[in-house]
Amino acid sequence: MTTLAARLADFIVGIEAEFLPAEVEAKARACLLNGYGIALGCATTPYAPVARKTALALFGEQPGGATLLGDGRRTAVPGAALANSALFHGRAQEDTCGAAHLGAILIPLLTALFEARALPLDRFLPALVAGYETGGLLEAAFSPRTTPAGFRSSPVFGTVAAAGAASRAMALPPDRIAAALANAASFAGGILQSFADGTDEWRYQVGYAGLNGLIAAQLAADGSVSAPHAFEGSAGFVRAFTGTDCDGDALAGKLGREWSIHRVTFKPYPVCAFNQTPVVAALGLREKLAGATVTAAQVRMNPYEIGYAGMDSKGPFSTVAGTLMSIPFCIALTLLRGSPTMAEMTRYDDAEVNALMARIEPVADEGVARLCCVIEAETDAGQTVIHEQPMTTEDFNYGWDGVLDLIRRVGAESGVPDAAYERIAGFAKALPGGSLADVLDAFALLSPSPAARAAS
Repeated sequence: MTTLAARLADFIVGIEAEFLPAEVEAKARACLLNGYGIALGCATTPYAPVARKTALALFGEQPGGATLLGDGRRTAVPGAALANSALFHGRAQEDTCGAAHLGAILIPLLTALFEARALPLDRFLPALVAGYETGGLLEAAFSPRTTPAGFRSSPVFGTVAAAGAASRAMALPPDRIAAALANAASFAGGILQSFADGTDEWRYQVGYAGLNGLIAAQLAADGSVSAPHAFEGSAGFVRAFTGTDCDGDALAGKLGREWSIHRVTFKPYPVCAFNQTPVVAALGLREKLAGATVTAAQVRMNPYEIGYAGMDSKGPFSTVAGTLMSIPFCIALTLLRGSPTMAEMTRYDDAEVNALMARIEPVADEGVARLCCVIEAETDAGQTVIHEQPMTTEDFNYGWDGVLDLIRRVGAESGVPDAAYERIAGFAKALPGGSLADVLDAFALLSPSPAARAAS
């Protein structure tokens, strides 16, 4: 019987830009534009500087390496992947494939790899698609079990996605890609507790996933002997993370038929993916209130989303990692202040928001579909106002123009020059032509001076 790793490898080898369905290619370009565009708007967030220090401590500066985006120095590819992923994840506004943030793993990794190794750009889109399809296939099948168990989808499935992308970028043969995926299955992991505690580990999990995926691919390229039954074996990936069996044939049968990249959505607001709809719902409710003030509210959502770590928290908060996860905070802020910005998400002492937050109750309701919510609010006029917000992934599945509008809005909030967007859009459109220098130049517009770098 052909293993799942081997079936995935055969599929990855066959991904060629000229043979991709037009809508898959268009979505890949939109994902690339969104990834770089959101990262440009994250230049002032504090997580990339921490990861840069770590990368330089581990690997040092390397003139022939990969650029630390938004900084300008170069280091080894693993260090750049680690640090740049923290930049891409800085606003928590990266793309989402189900519960996994694959773009914040794949795009920084591939950018570093292609820059440092001068790989031909005709492999870039195929490698990116390979990552989304590999990670997305597993996420769709198994995240309903892994997430309630406390595992975070991004490092669990993203490590395998990164191995698939790196393998395709390196043009490995099928047996070596299968070995890379098997290695990644052994290296994957990551827990959700940092969301519950409002701490920063999750900011770095995406870079760790990319780094581990790269190591998995490089080990395979260099001859590692890797478990052929890494996914479906009795002690394999699926059994270990879910406690269930893996139907490899059923999964492999979806490859090239149900494209995972079509499930990728984009975030209009700097909050958790599961809080995008509550924010939209609160904006809709705000319009219905006609000047009335909400005194208390109940929010009904699917148990899978409400059960995610940190979603029902009411603080007190001292980090944005706490506020962006909290359903009560995001709804209270939106009802009182309108569309949330990073400045408002990091204001923890707003007495009015905190008081309303305390009176907002999240309720798990099996009758509410995922990505939907219902807010039932009580007002100071003694009225009950109900707002139902049905949504699907298509509501957040923007095309090129929608993504461009989104990233420019983020850039206006964070002071990104328009020229930076012109460069990343040019790169994403030109592939397999163009030059990665356009991307590096875009981020160079944000790079600090040498004196500022030396002080960091």
